This record gives sequence, C-alpha cells and structure tokens, in this order.
Amino acid sequence: MPSLGADMDSGILVEWLKQVGDPVERGDIIAVVETHKGAIEIEVFQRGVVETLLAHPGDRLMVGATMAVIRGAGEAAGAAAPPPAVPPPAVPPRVAPPLARSAMPPMVRPTLPPAGQIRASPAARRRAAELGIDLAAVKGSGPEGAVALADVERAARAPAPPPPPPPLAQTMREVIGAAMARSKREIPHYYLSTTIDMEPALRWLEAANRERPVTDRLLPGVLFLKAVALALRKFHDFNGMWLDGAFRSSEAVHLGVAISLRQGGLIAPAIHEADRLALPALMAAFRDLVCRVRAGGLRSSELSDPTITVTSLGEQTVDTVMPVIYPPQVAIVGFGMVAERPWVVDGAVVPRRLVSASLAADHRVSDGHQGARFLAAVAALLQEPDKL
Repeated sequence: MPSLGADMDSGILVEWLKQVGDPVERGDIIAVVETHKGAIEIEVFQRGVVETLLAHPGDRLMVGATMAVIRGAGEAAGAAAPPPAVPPPAVPPRVAPPLARSAMPPMVRPTLPPAGQIRASPAARRRAAELGIDLAAVKGSGPEGAVALADVERAARAPAPPPPPPPLAQTMREVIGAAMARSKREIPHYYLSTTIDMEPALRWLEAANRERPVTDRLLPGVLFLKAVALALRKFHDFNGMWLDGAFRSSEAVHLGVAISLRQGGLIAPAIHEADRLALPALMAAFRDLVCRVRAGGLRSSELSDPTITVTSLGEQTVDTVMPVIYPPQVAIVGFGMVAERPWVVDGAVVPRRLVSASLAADHRVSDGHQGARFLAAVAALLQEPDKL
C-alpha cells in the first residue's frame, strides 16, 4: 500500500484491475484504493508479470503492507511471495451472563397488548431492561410474533452492528488537522511575503486570450504556477522532501496544486514536470487535475511525489495567504487576490493590479535570505510573461 501523503495511514482495496498472469508496464493502473481523499488509482512502477495478489477487495491495508507480487522481466517464476499480513483476532461476541432461574419457571401467558405496544412476555421485558436491549429491534418467535425470553438472550449474544462511518468531510478535516499539527510541531517554519505588480502579466494575458477560443483561455493562476516552477530551477532548497532526517533535493519540479473539494477539505496533487510545460499545456494539465479531483480518478503518483505546493485563495477575496508546509515537503507558496491598488511607477502614484505572494519554508533547509531571493525571482518572472 503506497503512502499517498503524510495524512494517510491506511487504505481500503476497492478492486484489482489486473489479475495473476497479466503483464504490466510502468505506469499501468493495477488497483483502485479508497482513502479519505477518494478513490485513487494505484500505479505499477516496474515492468513484469503479476505473480500473486495478496489482498482482497474490501481489505483495509496499512501503508507499507504488501498488496501484490510482481515478477520482474527476466526473473524466474515461483519466487517466494511474502505472506499476507495476519488479520487481528476477531472480537468475541458479547455473551450475556446466565439468568438465575427459580425452581419452577413462570408460565408465559401471551396476552393482547394495547395498541402500539410490542408483544413480549414479562420475563422477556425484564431481561431486555436489564441488558438495555430495545424490544422493537428483537424478532419474536412466540405466538403471533411475541418476543420470548430466548429471543432476548439470542439478541444479547449477537455482535453489535458497526457504527456508521463518519462523513467524508469530517474524516478529511480530521486527517488534514493531524497532518498540519504534525507539520507545525516538527517543521521550523519561517514566513515571508512580497507584493508583485501583475499589470504587465495581466495585459499580456488579456491580449493572448483574445486570440484563443473561450475553452482554451489561460487563467492568471497558471502564470503563478509557471513562475514558481521556473524559479525552482535556480532555488533547489525549496524543491524536494525531508526524509529520514535529511533533505533530498529533486531535479524534477512536481508542482502540488491545492484544490478545494465540494464536500469540504482540500487536496494537493502534482502536475509533473511543471517547469517543462508550455503555458497552454500547463493550463490543460491544471484543468484536467481539477476535474479528476472532483470526479475521482487521481493516480497514486500524483499524490505521493509533489516536491512543493502552490495554493491560491484569490477567488475568495483573501489578500494574503500564510500556508502551512505539507510534510515531507519543505516549502509552500501562497497567492492572494489580484486587486487594483495605488503603486509607484517612475515616481508617480498610479493604479496597478497587484498580488501578495507568500512563502512558508523549512528553516532546516533554507533561511530568510534564500527565501527572499526566491520570491524576488518569482516576481521578476511575472514581469516578463512572454518568457514563461
């Protein structure tokens, strides 16, 4: 079971999409797993043949548990597979203590109850009251469906039904809260913010969109994504993960994008190689990601390997975002609302469209000086949008 983020500890196998004997290639989807983030497609990361399926649909597996064995290309068949995890012992059913009986048990005389009252013998009523059992939920075996003492005893021995699962939004809020608490507890955050003049970028964007179909027009947010991705080529200390007590920089820029869910909460899957995508391709990738987040169909790699996250709350009329780093990443960039404000240009105060950009970064890896230079690089890139 792959780890799909710091806020995941287990997942439920929904279905296998490959069977024993099927060949698989790197990138193939082998299974679908249900997590608090929704249904996630699990990818294969090697070429080979499915040799053993160790888990069954409906099984809840902890992160790291073996789900299947894939025989690599060129390997001999019949290699020993790791045994499946031993399930926890079943909880024994609750058994009611034996009822003390008198030398001569009372005779049950069924009588017609008043309208709306449940038919039950006096002994059954007493025993149900002792055990806290609702007679309305007990199926009677006596005359005309009356509940007898044996029916109550049988109901007491039956295992209690599992409690209903919490709503998805509640579950997601709990796991997000746990991950963010861990982040603030373990990561020494520092915060920086700057104001960026968006007038050149937005004028260029408006001109570019006039030549594009409505369905293919670019949004200002895609300029933010590309500027951050390009700046990371020079500032490697913000692009990577803190794993096993050390920072591991990433050559590839897998940009996590925070996307809100309709049922509440958010998710931040990755756009892979974001720095290498032209703006139209980056816009298409972003649209596709939003659609799949809200409709289902994310891949495991999109959740497991973002190297930095970008979040924007401009649509919510927020001026400045001070985000929390999503472990094991070491930085997150936030953008607020683009708004027209006074700005000094060539010594004159003029109205300009501005945006506040913020950075939260891990002090174990970088410092304020590097962070300031990184934000300055993002701002400089947005002054030359034709080069993004």
